[in-house]
Amino acid sequence: MTGSEGAEARRRVLLTGAGGRIGTNFRRECGDRYALRLAERDGARLTDTGEGETLVFDIADLDACRAACAGIDTVVHLAADPSPRADFYGSLLDNNIKGVFNIFRAAKDAGCQRVIFASSINAVSGYPEDVQITPTMPTRPPNLYGVSKAFGESIASYFADGEGLSSICIRIGYYDAGNPDAPVTTQRLSTYTSPRDLNALLVRAIETPDIPFAIVHGVSGNRYQRLDLTATKELLDYAPQDDAFRLFGINLPEE
Repeated sequence: MTGSEGAEARRRVLLTGAGGRIGTNFRRECGDRYALRLAERDGARLTDTGEGETLVFDIADLDACRAACAGIDTVVHLAADPSPRADFYGSLLDNNIKGVFNIFRAAKDAGCQRVIFASSINAVSGYPEDVQITPTMPTRPPNLYGVSKAFGESIASYFADGEGLSSICIRIGYYDAGNPDAPVTTQRLSTYTSPRDLNALLVRAIETPDIPFAIVHGVSGNRYQRLDLTATKELLDYAPQDDAFRLFGINLPEE
């Protein structure tokens, strides 16, 4: 099999926000599984792309999203303003509201099979800290960024139920890509998501068949999990390898 034939046989995946922390780690560790199209607003962020096709685009532009989705099997939509302090009119409206609609609209119109939407724990973290959150609980965002992620989950639900586009929303917790100076807090430990575990979860979301719509939780196998993993493990056969309490040397009494 030649290199071009191998790429043709692999699943065609559009990775938006491919130059961010999650996208960079995913494509470096798992990129050889797929024929990747790497999309970013700032092309300078796309380094070490390997065989991946690169595309500079603006997710607030529907025509640009249509071009990005053309010929794609699965969209992994990571592009967004990730700041809980992001301004609504200054950033969230274009990047997290218009952008998410444009991607789902373009993916459906292009005949893509599935969109995987990077949601956030901020869609539900308004619950008290001693409440463990399940995917079936109503959204409860504590900030406008969380509101934008709750909106994305609703858009995904509409396109799944209303237009038949398979959609999976992953509520990502505290994503650690190697920041030794970040403070170790209870909140960080209970919502910790390692790059290894999130990469594995993204692979399962891409490759698990026959899921019309789902909201799943993207955290590691921490001793205590703010986001309950029971349904995620059952649906996607997700088997997290890391535990923040062990990785950060936090000892808790055994139950």
